[in-house]
Amino acid sequence: MAKRNVRLHLVRSLLAAIGIVIGVLAITAMGMMGAALQQAVTSDLSAGADSLMIYPKIAAGDGGGITERQLRDIKMAAGPNQVVPIMSGTDRIAVGSETGYAQIYGLDPGDLDAVTEVETGVAFRGSAGALVGPTLAREYDMRVGSRLTLGKEGEERTVRVVGILKESGFSGTMMTDNAVLVPERWYTAAYGDDGYDMVQVAVSDLGEIDRVKERVEDRMNRREETVTIWDSRAFLEMVQEALGSISLFVMAIGGISLVVAAVSIFNVMLMSVNERIKEIGILRSLGAQKHEITLLFLYEAVILGLIGAGAGALLSLGGGYLLILLMVQDTAYFFTAQTLLYVPFGMGVGVVICLLSGVYPALRAAALNPVDALSAE
Repeated sequence: MAKRNVRLHLVRSLLAAIGIVIGVLAITAMGMMGAALQQAVTSDLSAGADSLMIYPKIAAGDGGGITERQLRDIKMAAGPNQVVPIMSGTDRIAVGSETGYAQIYGLDPGDLDAVTEVETGVAFRGSAGALVGPTLAREYDMRVGSRLTLGKEGEERTVRVVGILKESGFSGTMMTDNAVLVPERWYTAAYGDDGYDMVQVAVSDLGEIDRVKERVEDRMNRREETVTIWDSRAFLEMVQEALGSISLFVMAIGGISLVVAAVSIFNVMLMSVNERIKEIGILRSLGAQKHEITLLFLYEAVILGLIGAGAGALLSLGGGYLLILLMVQDTAYFFTAQTLLYVPFGMGVGVVICLLSGVYPALRAAALNPVDALSAE
């Protein structure tokens, strides 16, 4: 009987279901995009999640970095894990007639493989040559063999680009995409030696990162706080939390259309009750119980929900795929369980919304007096 009643008012039922279609499409597609974006960012950042970054605790008026003695202490505390001391600063760069500013990193050539990869060209050796990040290379049209000038006018130093780095994204440690990497000896000759600005500890076993952090903390900050230790996992968790909040907010905006759809379903069900008062009276006079009348109208609401949610879920597969392609530019994350889980979730929300919208009209229909219902016009 519920299916028959939906068929008899097919146009009105379909118009009501369209609201559910739009709502399910909105929250499902947005949820899928958020999940894919979260996975993509997590994948990019997780490469640096096995590192500890150690910075000097700089007091007021003290511009010193981490000393050689402190570096030896860090290496002893880190055990077999690779320790990479890094010098860094910002300086003016010039390529031909173009000028600007960039981050400059100085490090030992033997530590290069622990922090980045060379995509084009070769790694620097000794005290000659420079590596540039891919973003910086594109901005200044630099290639292997290009001449790069560092320093302000009158203090310029020219270095040859020997390689272009592989894109690393925003890793939370060294930001190499828009930077220049030079050998440590070249850096100290150009900018002086005030100690290391940061030290990266690459922990080989991710499960040991807390223990290594505790050992470094205990050795370096036992008497007074001399260094600040930053766990890259904390940054990863912070980014994940932020992306999760953004995804939830976007889904909530899409959920507004479901609220509108719920009002539409509610209105359709009330109209159906008012139009079928006499039918309800006949059913009650033939022995139909109140709970059976209630179920009849709830079944109609569920049918509308299943139609709308099913159509919305199918459309969301296409919409979600396009959103992920545009926003993430990698559809591999579309096919993961974390992303596709939003399809049944969206369908479930759509059906539940319809069911809740039909509760009051169903109870109202069941509460009608059979005698009054039979005499209704």
